[in-house]
Amino acid sequence: MSSYFIKLSWIRENDFSYETFNRTHDINFSGEQILKSSSAPEYLGEANKANPEEMLAAAVSSCHMLTFLAIASKSGYIVDMYQDRAEAQLHKNEEGKIAITQINLNPSIEFSGAKQPDANQLKSLHEKAHRNCFVANSIKTKVQIQ
Repeated sequence: MSSYFIKLSWIRENDFSYETFNRTHDINFSGEQILKSSSAPEYLGEANKANPEEMLAAAVSSCHMLTFLAIASKSGYIVDMYQDRAEAQLHKNEEGKIAITQINLNPSIEFSGAKQPDANQLKSLHEKAHRNCFVANSIKTKVQIQ
């Protein structure tokens, strides 16, 4: 159906011992966007750079939002604002390996217009978005919308 590509680049800057090798790398996305990334600080990375755990949470959150907006639009709702504070939780999985075992989405949405969803309709919109999110359908991690 479709293919999507990124280019990842890393170059050694100093010695190559575990404690001191640089973890910063560039991720080039389409449209010439470049993201400086690193490992999480707990894994000797730089706190001011995006890490893979955050990027997975961002991918799930972004996909959920885009799917939600499409469903809301087709359902006749007008969305004025959508914000989310996503959390990726790192724990041991059933196999005893460290993994992102859960991603919590905490969306806040503002609607305008005559048609406003009630609590049940909003929950249904989120459930449909989750069921149809390409990224959520691609991972084993539990995704919870709060």
